[in-house]
Amino acid sequence: MRRSARLAMGQLLVATTVLAGCDYVVVPPEASGPVLAEGDGWTAIPTAIETTPGGDLVIELALRNDTGRWSTMAAAERPARLTGPGGTTECATVRVGTGGHRIGPGMQIRGYQDGPASAPETQRIRVECAGAPDAAASLTIDYGYATGEYNYYDPEASTADDTLEVALEPLAPDLGFPIGEPVEGLLEPADVQLPAINGMVVELVDARRTDAGLELDWRATNPGEYPSTVHIGTPPVVGDDGVVYGTWQSPDLASVPVTPPGETSEWTTSLAVPGDVGNLHLLLSVENGKQRLFSNHLLDLTGL
Repeated sequence: MRRSARLAMGQLLVATTVLAGCDYVVVPPEASGPVLAEGDGWTAIPTAIETTPGGDLVIELALRNDTGRWSTMAAAERPARLTGPGGTTECATVRVGTGGHRIGPGMQIRGYQDGPASAPETQRIRVECAGAPDAAASLTIDYGYATGEYNYYDPEASTADDTLEVALEPLAPDLGFPIGEPVEGLLEPADVQLPAINGMVVELVDARRTDAGLELDWRATNPGEYPSTVHIGTPPVVGDDGVVYGTWQSPDLASVPVTPPGETSEWTTSLAVPGDVGNLHLLLSVENGKQRLFSNHLLDLTGL
């Protein structure tokens, strides 16, 4: 049986999954909502705890960006610490982070993809504790995060280290994704025209579902007197299952056409996204201001 509790955070979505072959930790029902564990910027919310047949404890988490800015985060390369009545146990497997992606303020996720772009692997945000007791009370995770625009030439321009202290009960299996705390003005219409480098304008002109996932058609307009390019990478999406689809790479690495002066250029990006994932939001980075400096935008694809 899975421990559970409800979290009143606007619209709630049942996102509980059942994993075969696992025993679930049983605790008394809680009358109150879950305790949110906050660091200086990010919040970790426990959503499920399982014991594997081998006796390992698996703690699933959702992450919410409470920095007030676009931000990326990742756990430090050292074990997490699980604390309970019997003391503290180190947990060597720590899959906690955004997969390199910048997430908008107030957004929350429960998974990301890594590995090669041609064959990405979905990772649940989780901590695994080998042979750990199931009576643990809290989890401690050291992490680092960056805020603001992504600057290829100075990726650590605005970074910090912190620690999450995560109370493990009650749980919150019914979180809604990807918006945890709505932020006014964050979500932009899909057809918004966005300013880009060298006075250019970039826009999404069409978005459609395919058997493989999504195809997105882009247009760049160059009103200037010289040929120019604008990089946006391969923008990922996140939907109602809380997983960021698309592996991260620096947005300047994706090939884009050169736009002649006074003309437009068009190209298409694609993503593998399960057909049953809805409430899609596009995480878009646009080269703006100067070369390889990227502003962030969240586009509304909920109509797909």
